[in-house]
Amino acid sequence: MKPGACVSWLHALRIYLHPRVAGMLLLGFSAGLPMLLVLGTLSFWLREAGIDRATIGHLSWVGLAYGFKWVWSPLVDRMPLPLLTRWLGRRRAWLFLSQLLIGIALIGIANTDPAEHLSNLVIFALIVAFASATQDIALDAYRIEAVALRLQGAMAATYQAGYRLAMILASAGVLWIAAALDTSPGEYSAFSWQMAYGFMAGCMLIGIITTLLIREPEVLVDQSPSASANDASGLLAWLQSAVVAPFRDFIVRYGYHALLILALIAVYRISDVVMGIMSNPFYVDMGYTKDEVATISKVYGVIMTILGAAIGGVLIARMGVIRTLFLGAVLSAATNLLFVWLAGRGHDVNGLIFTISADNLSAGIASSAFVAYLSGLTHAAYSATQYALFSSVMLLLPKFIAGFSGEFVDAYGYELFFTGTALLGMPVLVLVWKAGRIDFAKTAEEPEKTSH
Repeated sequence: MKPGACVSWLHALRIYLHPRVAGMLLLGFSAGLPMLLVLGTLSFWLREAGIDRATIGHLSWVGLAYGFKWVWSPLVDRMPLPLLTRWLGRRRAWLFLSQLLIGIALIGIANTDPAEHLSNLVIFALIVAFASATQDIALDAYRIEAVALRLQGAMAATYQAGYRLAMILASAGVLWIAAALDTSPGEYSAFSWQMAYGFMAGCMLIGIITTLLIREPEVLVDQSPSASANDASGLLAWLQSAVVAPFRDFIVRYGYHALLILALIAVYRISDVVMGIMSNPFYVDMGYTKDEVATISKVYGVIMTILGAAIGGVLIARMGVIRTLFLGAVLSAATNLLFVWLAGRGHDVNGLIFTISADNLSAGIASSAFVAYLSGLTHAAYSATQYALFSSVMLLLPKFIAGFSGEFVDAYGYELFFTGTALLGMPVLVLVWKAGRIDFAKTAEEPEKTSH
């Protein structure tokens, strides 16, 4: 490689030293902690408590709260919170409230035994999911408004790094804590799980403290309609500004291309999301121990995802969003086929390491590219509502289909299931290619996002 090329790549890596980019690490941690605690990790606890697989599968639809967050995203985008907004600002007020609710609901889970009070645990899990989705809305808006478009790839990478580190703690960390406190291995212990979840509730203080320390993005938004929403005409004006305008803006700016963009968003991560629901049952059925799964999949795998996210941020800076988006789609679909190979080998630790390395590295690249792509689609005046719409569309179809993945595996086996998830990624390639041909210069002009 020529010296000039080395300098160019080193200069590209300096984007991670930007204060706003570096600051996303702890906020990403706060966003990544709750999801697995009410989805993947919780399924281990429920199964040990004697809850049947069908019920566990249905409870995975708690995650659909993330898919419907666009419904209340206009409120998060525009509605001020009494006292909190004046104290913290528009974005930080919602971040603080949602993080506080997550911590309280996790304490509720930590004081519940699903073997005796499953319905109570479900209620607390729903609160965690709802508050976590609300945190995502406010945090996505903060991230988009905090820096210029050229830094969005790096922001996505550091966000992913914090997010994935939290996922290590919320998955492998919980398993290790529960195992360490389990005085009767092989027998169900509610106490060990409850202590682990209590520790996770305390970890939400990281997000709360960070929110109190960061500065509010300096983005001016006209909120006069909401200020006058004390009568019927004021309410209609507020609804027009906060609810109708963000969706109308997206349609007006992109015209008929909006349908293509929404179709791409709806299916881009479908391979990974559908496959992910059955990954833990697959590991168990292949004979992998909890320690092996925690170390290889939940720790080493997340490190590979972080590496992939960092590579994705650099690739975006070097070759653009669309090309990186296409590369991520190819890798995400192709690496699912490695699980077909692994299913034929049974309990093979080296095979698991190789498969996890390739799969998570590709997932990190795809995630960084996708987040950067979605960020570039938003208008600064409606960033929270529009990004929530995009990320909701991304989750709805994959998570709905994933809820039936257990029945598919029971009927056809793991090999055909993983092959099917890879094939689900084929239409994505066509949509990315089509999206890359859109001439955005002909869309309605959007003001450049401010860099602070």
